[in-house]
This record gives sequence, C-alpha cells and structure tokens, in this order.
Amino acid sequence: MTHIDAGAELDPVHPVPIPPTRRVQGLSAAEVAERIARGDVNDVPVRSSRSVREIVKANVFTRFNAIIGVLWLIMLFVAPFQDSLFGYVIIANTGIGIIQEWRAKKTLDSLAVIGEAKPTVRRDGIATEVSTSEIVLGDLIEIGPGDKIVVDGSCAEADGLEIDESLLTGEADPVVKHPGDEVMSGSFVVAGGGAFTATKVGREAYAAQLAEEASRFTLVHSELRSGISTILKYVTWMMIPTAIGLVISQLVVKQHDFKESIARTVGGIVPMVPEGLVLLTSVAFAIGVIRLGRKQCLVQELPAIEGLARIDTVCLDKTGTLTEGGMDVTELRPLQGADESYVRRVLGALGESDPRPNASLQAIIAAYPDSEEWRCTESLPFSSARKYSGASFSEGNGESSTWLLGAPDVLLPAGDPALAETERLNEAGLRVLLLSRATRDLDGPEVKLNARPTALVVLEQRLRPDAADTLRYFAEQDVKAKVISGDNAVSVGAVAGKLGLTGSVVDARHLPDEKEELAKSLDKGTVFGRVTPQQKRDMVGALQSHGHTVAMTGDGVNDVLALKDADIGVSMGSGSEATRAVAQIVLLNNSFSTLPSVVGEGRRVIGNITRVATLFLVKTVYSVLLAILVVCWQVEYPFLPRHLTLLSTLTIGIPAFFLALAPNKERAQPHFVRRVMRYSIPGGVVAGVATFVTYLIARHYYTGEGSLDAETSAATLTLFLISMWVLVIIARPYTWWRVCLVAAMGGAFLLVLVVPGLQHFFALKLVGETMPWIAVGISVVAAAVLEFLWRWVDRRVPA
Repeated sequence: MTHIDAGAELDPVHPVPIPPTRRVQGLSAAEVAERIARGDVNDVPVRSSRSVREIVKANVFTRFNAIIGVLWLIMLFVAPFQDSLFGYVIIANTGIGIIQEWRAKKTLDSLAVIGEAKPTVRRDGIATEVSTSEIVLGDLIEIGPGDKIVVDGSCAEADGLEIDESLLTGEADPVVKHPGDEVMSGSFVVAGGGAFTATKVGREAYAAQLAEEASRFTLVHSELRSGISTILKYVTWMMIPTAIGLVISQLVVKQHDFKESIARTVGGIVPMVPEGLVLLTSVAFAIGVIRLGRKQCLVQELPAIEGLARIDTVCLDKTGTLTEGGMDVTELRPLQGADESYVRRVLGALGESDPRPNASLQAIIAAYPDSEEWRCTESLPFSSARKYSGASFSEGNGESSTWLLGAPDVLLPAGDPALAETERLNEAGLRVLLLSRATRDLDGPEVKLNARPTALVVLEQRLRPDAADTLRYFAEQDVKAKVISGDNAVSVGAVAGKLGLTGSVVDARHLPDEKEELAKSLDKGTVFGRVTPQQKRDMVGALQSHGHTVAMTGDGVNDVLALKDADIGVSMGSGSEATRAVAQIVLLNNSFSTLPSVVGEGRRVIGNITRVATLFLVKTVYSVLLAILVVCWQVEYPFLPRHLTLLSTLTIGIPAFFLALAPNKERAQPHFVRRVMRYSIPGGVVAGVATFVTYLIARHYYTGEGSLDAETSAATLTLFLISMWVLVIIARPYTWWRVCLVAAMGGAFLLVLVVPGLQHFFALKLVGETMPWIAVGISVVAAAVLEFLWRWVDRRVPA
C-alpha cells in the first residue's frame, strides 16, 4: 500500500496528491457535473422490497402453480368448461398476490425514501445534504456520531473520530481513524466527527452488495412461513403416491369413459394442494405492512410484524424511547468553592468545542453561551463506552486548562462526597453530569485520574407523554419490559417509576459476565443503568438463551449491536442512520405509542392465518383420505373438479379471505404446525369418512342411468354440510358479520341446488328425498363428532 501524506488526498480518478485546500472546499459544481456525466455516481438503488419482476416471478412460478397448471391444461382438453374453473381461480389468486405485494412495495419504497437519512457533502466549501444516490466519486462527506458510512472512502478530516466496523468485521471495539485511513461503507461513527473523500461509489463500494441485499425484501425467521412450508412439504409427499393410485384406479381398473375418468382423477388431485394458504399468508402480511405504513411505521422485513407479536420481553432504551430527545438544565451546583461565573464560562466553551453535541450538551449550550475569549486547542468527543467527553482550552488570559464532562460515578472515585449528592438527585429522576478539571493530557489513557470535581450540572429529561400508556399495554399483554440505559441506574429507575414501571434497579457494572448468571439477573431485574454497548448486546443474547423472544428499541449508535442481535429491532425515525439500517421496524413518527399497533397487527396476522389454515388443511386431509378410500374400494372418485371448486370457494376461499383480514387481539401462540394439525387431522378424517359413507350408501341406493350423478350429489351435500360446520367452529366467537358470512355461504349453496341453470352447470341435482335426508343425517352426526373431538383435543392434546 502506498503511503500518502496526511495533509494531502488522492483524487480517485487522477491519482495525484490533492492540496489540502481541496480538502476544505470539496468538489466544485463543475467537477460534480463532470463526474455525473462520466457515470461516477453512487447508483446503488435504494430498495426496500422486491422488484415488480421478482414479485411476478415469485407469485407465478411456484411448484403448486405448476402442478395446478398442468392439471388445468389437461382439463381444458378433456372436460367441460365447468371442470376447469379451478384453473381460473389460481389465476385470480396469483393476480391478487401480485397486486397486493405491488401495493405493499409502493408503500415500502415511499416510506423508505421518507426514512432515508441524507449524507452531508461539502461542495464549493458549502455543506449540503444530498441523497445517497447523488454522491459522486471524490465527494467530501462530513460525518458525526450516528452517521453511517455510505460509500468507501479515505479519511480527510478527523476530530476524535471513532468508527464501529462491527457490522462488517464482527469486531465490537470502535476503531480510531486519522487522516489517510480507509473507511468502509456499512460502518458507522460512534464518537467524534470528521470528513472523508469518496473513493469507491455504487456497486464497487465494499459492502454495497450486502447493503443492497439487506435493504431489499428479506425474510427474518418466521414461524408462520416455515410452518406452512413444512406442512406443504408433507402434503407433497402424501399427494404423489395417492395421485398415482387414483390415476391407476380410475383409468385402468374401472375402465370407464376416458375423459370422465381423467376428470374425476384430476378432481381427486386438485383439492390436495392448499395453494391458497401460501397466497393468503402473503396477502395478510402485505396488507399488514400497508396498514402500518399509514401510521408512519416502516416495516423493513415483512414477517417482522409477526415477530413483534410473538415477543415476551421488550428491552427499552431510556433516551429517545421513554424520554424525548431534549433536556433542560435545571440547576448548577459548584463544588469545592468553585466560582459559578467561571464554571458557566467553562460550560459555554465545552458546548462550543463539540461540532456535533449530544442532547445533554445541547441543553448546556442553550443555558450557557460561549465565551469568545476561550479557544479550544484539543477535544475528546463523548463516547458511550467512556461515559465522558473533554476539551483543552486557551482561556485568553494566558492560562490553559483541560476539562472533563460526564457521568459522576465514572469520573469520581468510590466514596467521594459528591456521589452522595448525585445519588439524591438521581433518585428524583434527574440526570447529573460532573464537570472536572483534569491534571493529565487529554489524549492520555488515564486522563480522568486525579481530576478535580468542580461542579454538578443537573438536567431534567422530558418524558414522552405516550410512554406510560404503552408500558401499561405491554404489562396487560404479559410482555416484560426491561429498561436498559447507559445512564445512572438510580436516575433511570426514577424515570421508569414515574411511568409506572416497577421492579428492581440494577447497576450493570455489577452484573456477572457469564451468560447463564447474566440471564438469571436479567430475569429478576427491571431497570439496568450504566450499561455499555457491548453489555446491551450480551443482555439480548442472555435473554434469548433462556427462551425469550426479545425486541430491542433504541435510537443511538450505542444501541446498534443490540438491535442487530435482537429477534426484532425497533428504531426511532429520528435516531441515527446506523440504527435505522439494522432495525426491522422503524417508527418514522418517533412515537413509542405506535408499538402496540405493530403488536396488534402481528397478532391479527398470526391469529387469523392460524385460524384459516385449519380450513385449508381440513380440505387437504379429507382429499387425501377420500383418494385412498376410493383406491382401496376400487370405485369411481365421487367428485368432478367443478364440485370441489364450488365447495372450496364457499367453505374456504371466500370465508378465509374475510377471516384473515378481520380484527384479532389474541396473543400469538407458538408451535404453529402442531396447533393447526391437531384440528385439521380429526376434522379432515371425520369429513372424509362421513362423505365416503354417504357415497357408499348412495351407490347401493341408486341404480340405472344417471346413478353416478345422483351419488355425487349426495356425497357433495354431505361434504358441504360438514365443511360448513368446520367453518362454523372456526368463525367463533361470533360477531354479526361472521354470522352473515356463514349464512351467505349456505345461501349460495342452496341457490345452486334450486336454480336449474346452476344445477346443470355444476352437475348437482338431489334425486328423491330419502338419500338427501340420509346425507343430512350423516352430516349432523359428523358435526356432533367434530364438536366432541375438537373439545377433546383442546383438553388432551397440548399445542
């Protein structure tokens, strides 16, 4: 690697040292235009979702669409139009899936643009905010705490600049950067400030592909999706041998009319495929994202709304979550006889020394104006790991001094009298900073040793007006809240107490390092103060090791590692770009009160999909069972595709759509597959056996020409009535619209039975009175058995 003098830079296009003046001015307008014309632009697309092409491909080219498509083509050639209706239903469903996800994509993309932070570039000596796509090669980009490095570059200016590269390298310790050092896209600033020159933009930048991949449509772990995939895998394995047996029995053994045999074979295979379940899950997720988007909540990964509904522990960062960003100085308490007017000048100078002050320093700046005579000669930016900042000054009268401002319990030795006063203030919920005069060099490793305490700065934090209600909601939902903060534990505990959160308060410096012991301490405690960024990450891991599903909220750079490791990371829209980059959910309105809406939306999706999945899988079970029984008894398959299309539409398709989008506040339950199958298997077995019994009785009852159609009609009536009773059970608890939904489906089937044109279209005509009433009687018995079995399952079979 060629060594470059720190006072000069390299132009990425012309490798000639650039004089230091360029470093200050940045590119000129002409140079920017020239680079845009050459195409040296950061053209990595900001993507929050799949492209339209990917959406179409994902919804069209599925193995189930392939199976149904082949069967549909066969039916178009060998059977009447009515028997190929199932194919048109697939087209409609696929179309709905594409449209819904496209709408979700538009919402996600627009919200992502709203939530995207704009880097500050210096051009012609003027700092200007631009979008990441407008950065050009050679741009001088200013950075400060919380800013993400959006392109690769070379450090041009550094003022205590510390960059966290953990998202790229896995190394948690911040790296101190000096002019000439390389900075990589995907890292972020944790302390200090500076500027860097863009040396690689667009797809050439290191981690650009990772960043693009992370920002597009991605799937966090979803029990719902993985559960459905597991179910469909087993269905496929059951379907193949059953379908082969059905083909042999209908075409070879019975030796009936070829076209009708084909039609009845396809009629047995099609309902085995619960293709609508996958579609309905995607639609429910997509609509959930749209609903949350209207509340200014950006869901960056669709199943994140499911994940947040499953959480049992939420870790809250105090600053920015429970309290608003701003603070006010309420009192200044000089120590050891310090002159208050002199202390005020010191604080004013400290405020001026930091170009990117945090909330505490902003409050000090507002309270104490800068003294023009004082000149900063060296500064040490605030770091959440250190818990203090500092600066050295030339005071204008020939004197020089070095000052530290930070946490009293970090800067003072144990037992110092000032700590007792600090403790009393913290117990009142106030935040306290200590101003100390250092006797050592600011850049020394032990600068805080022997520092002389000079004053206590008392600040009052502004509580979020919606925080108490949100904490109360989580308590009602049996979700444990853990407040994790870098501030003093007693102060944080007082703030939590004001918001109604009770429990023990723990100083994180006394927590054990071993994961198992740490997890036990976390289970017992509620409020944790003086937590380092690495400890936050360890805490999340410890909670997860005890089986907890953990959500982490935060808005500062010290929260990034914990947000990344949590099951669900939630960032405030006003937080640092680094936190927004790793969080799955971003609250763009900065309102903590939006979280209950996200939890509620997730519960609606999970509860409703679990509910309607039973409908789909009951159909799969009875379809496979009927096919097996037909093969074993060597009889014609009782249904044509048109019959099962009618049944599926009235007892599953239409009801499932409405039930999946209905309000649902039930708490999300684990073990999706077990929970669904424990109802689907008995329900499907009862429906299949009852239908086949009706069919066998009808075969003995009816004789002569047209007997097969009469037998089919009786079996269809039985299967419809049982499927309707499954719907009646699933629709509980009843509301007026659910009763109307069930009644409407029953009315639609009755209409088919009484209107001659519909009778002919669906080949359904009940013959005589005895057999139809027998079918009704069998259905009533089956419904009673269903009620008994499902209640027995609730008592005896754990979910």
